Amino acid sequence: MSFVNPGFHGRRRDDSARIPPGQYGTDEFPVLSAGPTPNVRTESWRFTVTTEGGVVHEWSWADLMALPRETPTVDIHCVTKWSKLDTTWEGVSLDTLLEDVETAADYALVHSYGGYTTNLPLDDLLDGQAWITFGYDGEELAPEHGGPARLLVPHLYFWKSAKWVRGIELLLQDEPGFWETLGYHEYGDPWREQRYAGD
Repeated sequence: MSFVNPGFHGRRRDDSARIPPGQYGTDEFPVLSAGPTPNVRTESWRFTVTTEGGVVHEWSWADLMALPRETPTVDIHCVTKWSKLDTTWEGVSLDTLLEDVETAADYALVHSYGGYTTNLPLDDLLDGQAWITFGYDGEELAPEHGGPARLLVPHLYFWKSAKWVRGIELLLQDEPGFWETLGYHEYGDPWREQRYAGD
């Protein structure tokens, strides 16, 4: 005699506590960009960190591939109100890239191929909170999602996770990026619904 009724699949997991206020969960991965997708070849890709004193640290694609990799599984939250849970990435921690960079900076301005920029406090890129990613869901990161490499800062709204990343400029004073100059919040904490200036 069966003790399980036909069609019973157990209780559904309640993920509502993982979705910030004003957001909805989705299984899709919408593509949103401020401009056209740049054609960035790994042969010519470079990533730089420039200190407030003008010292430049540079990595080629081969240099990046030689660094220790991590595979974080994180939830991501877009300012347009979708959240995607349990996304799995592959990349290099910013802790690794910034390990030998001497700086007194408190802020970072991220630069992308195509001209996009976004600003963050430097502390938000450290202590296992941010990565330069080149893989998503077991595959190479697709160009429409920021490939060959994008920044991943999952605890902030996703516009802070700049696609097609090419460098980070370390600054003593905060400098707004592309969306921030157009009225988006300087910080962008999804749990405090910091979508726009004044939120």
